[in-house]
Amino acid sequence: MHTTILPEGWEKPIGYANGILAEKGRMLALAGQVGWNAQQVFESEDLVPQFEQALKNILEILSAAGGKPEHIIRITAFCIDRPRYLSVRKELGAIWRKLMGNHYPAMSMIFVADLLDHPAKIELEATAVIPD
Repeated sequence: MHTTILPEGWEKPIGYANGILAEKGRMLALAGQVGWNAQQVFESEDLVPQFEQALKNILEILSAAGGKPEHIIRITAFCIDRPRYLSVRKELGAIWRKLMGNHYPAMSMIFVADLLDHPAKIELEATAVIPD
């Protein structure tokens, strides 16, 4: 399916992969998902529940395409609150493991001034390769 790429001599990253080689399959590009529910309503203005909902949204779209969490090869996160993100990393990690297990795709975290959908604190976009 997918192979994690770690160049010889590199330290293993914690919580992400430097590279994922998708052997074959159907590629699914997932638009940025914020922490609102299926009716596009935010149930919380806090980063932690918004992260959980955004990740659940990613997984629900993935499932609708026939995919599983381990088929995600890349996630990019956009967050508007760096201090809050850093203070809740353990909580976010627990949510990650609950929903994604020990699968860590290639990831980037980008801190931005704002997001389109107010009061979004975080937005996740992903790429998956679903086996044929």
